[in-house]
Amino acid sequence: MSAMLETPEMPAVFDGMKLAAVAAALYIIVRCLNLKSPTGPPELVFQDTALARFLLKSCPLLTKEYIPPLIWGKSGHIQTALYGKMGRVSAPHPCGIRKYLMMPDGATATFDLFEPLTEHCTGDNVTMVICPGIANHSEKQYIRTFVDYAQKNGYRCSVLNHLGALPNIELTSPRMFTYGCTWEFGAMVSYIKKTFLQTKLIVVGFSLGGNIVCKYLGEALANQERVICGVSVCQGYSASRAQETFLQWDQCRRLYNFLMADNMKKIILSHRQAIFGDGNKVNEILEDMDISRLYTATSLMQIDDTVMRKFHGYQSLQEYYEAESCIRYLHNIRVPLILVNAVDDPLVHDSLLSIPKTLAGNKENVMVVLPLHGGHLGFFEGAVLFPEPLTWMDKLLVQYSNAICQWERNKSQCSDVAQAEPEHE
Repeated sequence: MSAMLETPEMPAVFDGMKLAAVAAALYIIVRCLNLKSPTGPPELVFQDTALARFLLKSCPLLTKEYIPPLIWGKSGHIQTALYGKMGRVSAPHPCGIRKYLMMPDGATATFDLFEPLTEHCTGDNVTMVICPGIANHSEKQYIRTFVDYAQKNGYRCSVLNHLGALPNIELTSPRMFTYGCTWEFGAMVSYIKKTFLQTKLIVVGFSLGGNIVCKYLGEALANQERVICGVSVCQGYSASRAQETFLQWDQCRRLYNFLMADNMKKIILSHRQAIFGDGNKVNEILEDMDISRLYTATSLMQIDDTVMRKFHGYQSLQEYYEAESCIRYLHNIRVPLILVNAVDDPLVHDSLLSIPKTLAGNKENVMVVLPLHGGHLGFFEGAVLFPEPLTWMDKLLVQYSNAICQWERNKSQCSDVAQAEPEHE
């Protein structure tokens, strides 16, 4: 009799367990997707100058709220994963011409040249020289999307293909791209300057490419000639400071490190004969033990220490990272420079953002833009679930470039008027 009385209570217990499970699942979803995270305009770090005031007036995206897709857009991990896996939505296929440049050491640098599809808003001849992220090239979807948008706004685009990154281009010397080598990028810029004598240059770098372009600009003042501004997106500024954070499981950086290392291994091994073949200079430096270590490497640091630093003869990983990081050169850049990093970028630790902030506090030409969301090169926009083809990043970079071009044109016109005015006795 008592057992019969207890049975009606069992469904209530199960219902309670179901509700608890649902509540726990919802809590996990809310936490993982950061649904309670607020949206807002990006944090800006800059000095109060005439140029900064002009940029704030001319670039609404600098002060406007960035709203990522409602369901998943506040998760830096999902933004990063979608960029890495999908690239972009409905990416266009801009038509370009591939150029080949022979380097002094026998390496063959390649870049793709895309002509503008309309006249620039200022009527000027402007070329964006673009350096993609790690192991990337002009055929990556995020690069294609940005190039197409820039072309439609009147920009010529020149995109470096990192040495060894294109699967159908063989290496012609025992060397591939490294973290901070500016040789190929510099050769591309020199070609553009010689071929288009009247063009102005905007230097753009994404992720690892941001380190390369900033280092290139700061290496010599001559590199800044005819450059009207520099743009860097989602870089880490200092490899020596970043390596410790890249080995931590916080924000799953150790997992990202493993995945990128695995991709790098595949690229290096796809050029195994060119790099490790008999008679190669690198082969004389590398030992059989080093090649074995490459196969078993689980981090970018292990690969850099085993192979990459030896392309340029560095004696240690620390020496390689300190010499190749742009942090040593940022203070030499005199042209306007915008540095963009998402606060929720899982690859770039928050401590590294003190580097651009400090720089902007000391130099009038630097503006730092820190949106709350966007992940690593994500910056997707969209109402609820499906992102739009163009990202906030694409629109901001073109908007900023347009403003700088207009600023330069206004300066030039003021200079012309001043020179034309007669001197008063």
